[in-house]
Amino acid sequence: MEAIEARLRTLMVAALAGDAAAYAGLLTALGTHMRAYFRRRLHRDPDSVEDLVQETLIAVHNQRHTYQASEPFTPWAHTIARYKLIDYLRREGRRPHEALTDETAAELIDESSGEAATAQRDLDKLLANLPPRFRLPIEQVKLAGLSVEEAAAATGMSVSAVKVGIHRGMKVLARQLAGTIDAHG
Repeated sequence: MEAIEARLRTLMVAALAGDAAAYAGLLTALGTHMRAYFRRRLHRDPDSVEDLVQETLIAVHNQRHTYQASEPFTPWAHTIARYKLIDYLRREGRRPHEALTDETAAELIDESSGEAATAQRDLDKLLANLPPRFRLPIEQVKLAGLSVEEAAAATGMSVSAVKVGIHRGMKVLARQLAGTIDAHG
């Protein structure tokens, strides 16, 4: 798996730098990788695999600007693929009901552990960029699950300041994710 990650990441970084041949190679290699990904999950519906591969490749193309070259590539691509799979299952009105093999269980655990660590790292980076008046209320209320009143007592802020901090902080985070402003705007 590390060799696949290294190859796909190298191709993606080169593609983002404008290398058309690397981009074509990325789409070909990623298509092969995604076919295997979807076949393992849709063994009862093999006709849908190619459609999902194409949907995923289109989504990768449309979202390539969101990929951070310093981060691993396959968790980013698998997240897109998983959302495409969830959309497909919702459209079809089905839920996957298959026996969980040791191999599949290990794969799901590996994926979710890596994704959780990546998500936590990304969240920590985003929150670190926020000023304390925004970061603290979000951490206390949205992440720790405290009430607004409890967060106010814990942070020494007024209830109103906590509410405003959450509202404005979430707006800043949304704009940061869109890449449009610095953290203090």
